[in-house]
Amino acid sequence: MREFLGFDRCNFGEFQEDGTLHILCTSTVDGVDPLPLGPFPAQLTWYLGKMRAGEVVAYQSLPESLPPEAFAEADYCRATGMRANISIPLRIGGDVLGDFGLDAFRETRAWPEDFISRLKLIGEVFAQSLARKRSDEKLLAAMAEIKALKDRLQQENTYLRQVAQSRLPRGLSSRSPRFKAVIEELEQVARTGSTVLLLGETGSGKEVLAQAIHDASARRDRPMVKINCAALPATLIESELFGREKGAFTGALARQPGRFEIADGSTIFLDEVGELPLELQPKLLRVLQEGEFERVGSARTIKVDARIIAATNRQLARAVSEGKFREDLYYRLEVFPIEVPPLRERREDIPLLAWTFVKEFSNSMGKPIEDIAEDSMAALRDYPWPGNIRELRNVIERAMILARGPTLHIKLGHTTLRPQAAGSTTGTLEAAERTHILQVLEQCGWRIRGSNGAAELLDVKPTTLESRMKKLGIVQHI
Repeated sequence: MREFLGFDRCNFGEFQEDGTLHILCTSTVDGVDPLPLGPFPAQLTWYLGKMRAGEVVAYQSLPESLPPEAFAEADYCRATGMRANISIPLRIGGDVLGDFGLDAFRETRAWPEDFISRLKLIGEVFAQSLARKRSDEKLLAAMAEIKALKDRLQQENTYLRQVAQSRLPRGLSSRSPRFKAVIEELEQVARTGSTVLLLGETGSGKEVLAQAIHDASARRDRPMVKINCAALPATLIESELFGREKGAFTGALARQPGRFEIADGSTIFLDEVGELPLELQPKLLRVLQEGEFERVGSARTIKVDARIIAATNRQLARAVSEGKFREDLYYRLEVFPIEVPPLRERREDIPLLAWTFVKEFSNSMGKPIEDIAEDSMAALRDYPWPGNIRELRNVIERAMILARGPTLHIKLGHTTLRPQAAGSTTGTLEAAERTHILQVLEQCGWRIRGSNGAAELLDVKPTTLESRMKKLGIVQHI
């Protein structure tokens, strides 16, 4: 257009959302400086006001023909040698999208009405094209957002299907002064976004407390994402936590988002975080510090906003001193540590918990229970519960399966309900060994191998422990 109309310079600009005019394209003859791309000179306020108002600017003799208020524009013309200019605003309805201008530097130019009318027609074509471009960009952005939301919903649905059978805590209640103090701590930290570290024995209810923290937080509208760091082999835990790209390793047939991606805007519960392999701990530390990571097999950085609640039954401070856990990660996790007491230290809650489980199984099994036998409740109170609440639930479930009437009787002859006094010499050596192995197995959640497994706690090889269990007739009751 510049060449056809015989001008020295032609410029095209677009108004941004903040109201500034950005030059996107400029064309000049030799010897004339192009208008710099980017923000239009902000000091030319008179000219910008005319463009924003949708008015045509046409001056054939510059700077003499400019009005007095256009003093900055007059200085600009004298500095650059501009002799004539016509600028056409690009309008759609009442909106001004941008402008294009034609400049003359070697001579003045006249602006006949029919010439201005034709330039306005060109301006309408430009404006329509610009409006269509903006509309297409908005449509593409909306489609990308819809796709992102759809993918996110799909990820959440997949995760929710996996945990659909899990039980959510209804509301924490307790008669134990020590556990009431824990509940108060939970209520205080839940309202923040701080990292929480739950410390306690296996089966003491750390996952239930993590869910309670999430349910009382501002993130409760989205599901809490859970992962057990001890339940997966080291080769899979990284892709489970951080996701993977298709072809990242043998068997990776499709792209898979990790738990941290699914937990964006929500809470992620890292159970048994002390079992996380040492080589993956720097990646978790980076998520804690920066909120970013890369999928396995990808170099693209992903940003997430996920609150972390971690839990462990290990002494992390000892693991740090032994070189099995990073010290910097330990201090990042220990922002708000909460000691979860074992069941034997909150015996006041045993009847309450027992009745909670009785009602749960009564509904699922269709067996109405009106009472728990006194001797059975006494045995429950006296037992040391090495397997904590998980073991209590298993005991109630077994009793409910065998129940034949409205009163629940718990078989006092069951090995796990025969507490042995310290130093007791009653019974055979084999019976004592069987009781001890059972207590350790319950404490470990019947996990034999691995760190904090029963074999490690008993200081024997896993194969040796399995052989002794077989000889003693120890079988886990499901």
